Amino acid sequence: MEKILDVKNIEKYYGNKGNITKAVDGISFSVEKGEYIGIMGASGSGKTTLLNCISTIDTVTAGHIYIGDKDITELNSKKLSKFRREELGFIFQDFNLLDTLTAYENIALALTMIKSNHKEIEIAVQEIAKKLQIEDVLEKYPYQMSGGQKQRVASARAIITKPSLVLADEPTGALDSKSARMLLESFETLNKEMKATILMVTHDAFTASYCKRILVIKDGKLFNELIKGQDTRKQFFNKIIEVVTLLGGDNNNVL
Repeated sequence: MEKILDVKNIEKYYGNKGNITKAVDGISFSVEKGEYIGIMGASGSGKTTLLNCISTIDTVTAGHIYIGDKDITELNSKKLSKFRREELGFIFQDFNLLDTLTAYENIALALTMIKSNHKEIEIAVQEIAKKLQIEDVLEKYPYQMSGGQKQRVASARAIITKPSLVLADEPTGALDSKSARMLLESFETLNKEMKATILMVTHDAFTASYCKRILVIKDGKLFNELIKGQDTRKQFFNKIIEVVTLLGGDNNNVL
């Protein structure tokens, strides 16, 4: 298998000598092409900081992060900006759509930035809209869409450039249960049919149960790893709940 992401003993500290917080403390793991991985952990465990370091939003204090054959911890700001635009896709909890653009224009913008031609953009947008069942909202503006529709548009925007890695930060956090389920089914489609490699931070066991593998972070360290294997989603969900219990509470106030 082709290795897409290789995180090697990264550390992230905040503060000064008198008051240092280790947000990420010696975490190592790798992700292969086509994997769908969840990152879970208590509030303050370091899971969002970890994602921010991988996404190049934040920088590591020590260690290395390889995406493909590039060590992103060694890239200068100009190269990092180009790399982020061409190799990474982002899905945020609050959608981050541009209010003055239609769904079509929001999705197409990602391709426009990498200088795709008009015909290529038209074909690509229609193809991804069909996969995510958002063909009927392409001409609508964000204020005319439901939360679930906005998030599927945001997902289309993230995947349309065929990035090496899609990073999702609490993507179901602002959605009702029906919209969340539809989004997660869309993620499954992207993962299975488009071979998208997805790394998703979530606090929710139901959302995590759609992943194929879960990394559990505790106090900035890798605490546990769960692999779905041949389990049904319900069986995997139960395993996740068991780990949540080990961390010391129920699903609502721990993860």
